Amino acid sequence: MRPRSLALAAAIAVLPLTAVSLGVSTAQAAPAPRVALPDTVNPAVAHSEKKGDVPAEQQISVAVSLKLRDTDALDRFLTAVTTPGAPEFGKYLTPEQFTARFGPTQAAVDQVKSYLAAQGLTVTDVSANRQVVSARGTTAQVSQAFGTHESAYVDPQLQRAFFANDAAASVPADLASVVQGVEGLDNHAVRKNRLAKPNAIAPKAATATPSGFGPSQYNGAYNLNKTGADGTGVTVALWEFDGYSKGNLTTYDSQYGLTGPAVSTVSVDGANYDSKPGEGQGEVELDSEIVRGAAPKATQLVYEAPNSDQGEIDMANKIVADNRASVISISWGSCEPDTTAASMTAVDNAFKQAAAQGISIFSASGDDGSRDCTRSTSGSTVKAVDFPASSPHQTGVGGTNLKVSGTAYSSESAWSTAGGGVSTVFAKPAWQTGTGINGTMRTVPDVSSNADPASGFAIYTAGGWQVYGGTSAAAPLWSGYAAQFNQKAKAAGQPVLGEASPRLYAVANGSGSASAFHDVTSGSNQDFPAKAGYDQVTGWGSPIADGLTTALLGGTTPPPSGGCTAAQLIGNGGFETGTASPWTASSGVVDNSSSQAAHAGSWKAWMDGYGSAHSDTVSQTVSIPAGCKSASLTFWLHVDTAETGSTAYDKLTVQANSTTLKTYSNVDAAAGYVQRTLDLTSFAGQTVTIKFTGTEDSSLQTSFVIDDVALNVG
Repeated sequence: MRPRSLALAAAIAVLPLTAVSLGVSTAQAAPAPRVALPDTVNPAVAHSEKKGDVPAEQQISVAVSLKLRDTDALDRFLTAVTTPGAPEFGKYLTPEQFTARFGPTQAAVDQVKSYLAAQGLTVTDVSANRQVVSARGTTAQVSQAFGTHESAYVDPQLQRAFFANDAAASVPADLASVVQGVEGLDNHAVRKNRLAKPNAIAPKAATATPSGFGPSQYNGAYNLNKTGADGTGVTVALWEFDGYSKGNLTTYDSQYGLTGPAVSTVSVDGANYDSKPGEGQGEVELDSEIVRGAAPKATQLVYEAPNSDQGEIDMANKIVADNRASVISISWGSCEPDTTAASMTAVDNAFKQAAAQGISIFSASGDDGSRDCTRSTSGSTVKAVDFPASSPHQTGVGGTNLKVSGTAYSSESAWSTAGGGVSTVFAKPAWQTGTGINGTMRTVPDVSSNADPASGFAIYTAGGWQVYGGTSAAAPLWSGYAAQFNQKAKAAGQPVLGEASPRLYAVANGSGSASAFHDVTSGSNQDFPAKAGYDQVTGWGSPIADGLTTALLGGTTPPPSGGCTAAQLIGNGGFETGTASPWTASSGVVDNSSSQAAHAGSWKAWMDGYGSAHSDTVSQTVSIPAGCKSASLTFWLHVDTAETGSTAYDKLTVQANSTTLKTYSNVDAAAGYVQRTLDLTSFAGQTVTIKFTGTEDSSLQTSFVIDDVALNVG
């Protein structure tokens, strides 16, 4: 096998033809090689009609997202900080600590700023956490800077005009190691609120008196009135793309006798809709009123941003950099297939910072069932989930139909259009385990609460009472619960909830699940039924707030295991997402080139193979439940070498934490793949980082190629 180039391993670049090969004078400088930035073309371009070029002098604003550093260590920290009993449990970072350890360096920011300025762009802002550099320039300048062509399009599904880049953006090769993506090259993406009304075709007129559930009913049904907390001392951030009227919020408070800190607005990128709210006003007021009803004494900060990729990314980074809130409620989203993957990654990076800082995020899972693109470009034939509810660093909230007896819980069923399904972007995180959870990709939602407009909430908006539902109502209800919990945790001398999902799944998989969640077992959305345990309509179910609080506050040691559910724990084991996540890998390791075939599919992890002194790693952190009697790590290994003889010159080491499980070498070379099996049963009850390290000496290549990794427990 011919050794592969280190340059190709670092990045797939578009290499220039040399001056000599073109037969021209070597005095002419060759253009600098550029590297394409994957997933930077809006998916709508493929379905839309091109109408012409964007005028060269038209102004365009862009946001350049920078990569996080030391992501292997970050992933380990995020696992440990949410694991009761771990030394790092609850020891959250400040924004400054996060940026110093994991954020882009100032040198990287300066490098990007210098490049943008050299292309004629004006740098307008750098986020406080250094993850985003914003700039503005003409279409011609932006196209030159990012190797794009901007065209005007019409989306036939949505019947609206937009502009977009025709092909992937690119940057010079020396920037590729620090730039994650570029947003703002199109203006197609618009986040939709997840608000639903009864009788949507002929909505009821606003009324002078409320109907629908008020605070006493939903607090009583979910035992939010039994926690002994009201959100005092806790701040909740509302993630919004529209504004509100303070008078409407005051009317709601007066109706239900609620008092608490005044709601205030935080502008993002100059946005402030409050003087003239738009069509999303009902969404903003729903969010605020539900949080007020569940946690009346919590402080509310309404972050308002432009409704665009750049606006969403800037809002995410501002909230985490401000670090004023310990809970974020999100009721806006877009379906994954119609959202640029680069923008989702940029937002998810900010969510990682939120998790590291102890900020809980609850996102509405959508109101179009398992066909989240119904009101978007891809349409209702596509199974899809909603982002940001699909991010693995927040908690996706699905929807139910709630029935009460007075103010007491009676029953619940799945809401027929509650969002849920399987992500095509994010691999299943290690904490997503339990009855009903299968596959290698992230599933949505995680939990749920009332959302059906037929059992909707009384909301005061636009000068009258309305009945609203939607997972837009479920996300702020869970956010209100998190505010209650954080108050209780502080009083008990314990850490705030932080990234909620790992802790909620631990409770759901423990012996106290029935006291913490209403398991919803009837109803369905288009493709997934509710059932015992986890399902892709209601997740683990709705909260029993007092029982859930007791379970979470008792979590100073790993939760007791009532047994072990047979499961496969490795995410993206075949590397077929085309990205490393949730693996952490050296540059160039996750690969789909034809030089080394995959065991199955197109992608694999190819370590070494350079014929020079080199080391590559690929690792993933998982938690093995304490009750498991078996834990078997399997993987397919192909060793290809130019070495001869029986001396082990080049080696592949497999480790679980600091324990070396097995070492392979050039001596193990074979023509094809061989399945290897290693026993990890002794690691039951532990969080384990499984790591493959390939080390090559200074001559004669050896390639260690790994594919289809699995960790089966039972």
